[in-house]
Amino acid sequence: MVIDLRACDGCQDEQAPPRCTAACIQSRYVPEPMEWIECYEKELPGGGTQFIPTPCQQCQNAPCVNVCPVGATWHTPEGTVLIDQERCIGCRLCMAACPYDRRFFNWGDPPRPPETAFVRYSPENQVGAPRGTVMKCDFCPELARAGWIPYCIQACPHGALYWGDLEEDLATNGKEVVVLSRFLSEHHAYRLKEELGTRPRVYYVPGHGQNAGRDPQRRGRHPTRWPWKGKARRWARSGR
Repeated sequence: MVIDLRACDGCQDEQAPPRCTAACIQSRYVPEPMEWIECYEKELPGGGTQFIPTPCQQCQNAPCVNVCPVGATWHTPEGTVLIDQERCIGCRLCMAACPYDRRFFNWGDPPRPPETAFVRYSPENQVGAPRGTVMKCDFCPELARAGWIPYCIQACPHGALYWGDLEEDLATNGKEVVVLSRFLSEHHAYRLKEELGTRPRVYYVPGHGQNAGRDPQRRGRHPTRWPWKGKARRWARSGR
């Protein structure tokens, strides 16, 4: 995945939470207060702020995979990190190991909206994950297999998120297709906490929403909302 921060304005003018976060919650039935892709607002060195959508970084050298004592989290052949909640024992070692804070613990039973009554659990479809297990962004593997892009990318109004293939060297935001290696090089893309050696598979193009007309001095975004009645309890991320 590539996230072009020049095009991300945090959906400040939408009068709603960031669309990437909202689409993820709605389509993946993410329990409150989890945000599998969270849009952080960060200070810029020269003043002002930028928004940084942050999903699971899908690391090639993933600390979460390395520490799991029961093999409940692993890499697919495509490189995506998944979790088998039927194998997960809830030890939360993976949460402690993740330097990006992108794993979440189910303190309660996640809500089951009526439309999911007959959905069968699988590691590629985390609906029905049991209490006491860990959940996270999974890059919507069922969509990728069908040739679609993840829900968060489909929802972005400015085309800030791209879905790519390192081997084919192509990426798309649903509106255009770019040569991935050239796009990353020409726009000086970087990865979060590269110095840790985790080799994330999410790249960022520096920016502060300027291509979307955002003023970096304008702060704040609309709070995230969950349509579900049930809650996984507050502090799901930190486990407090």
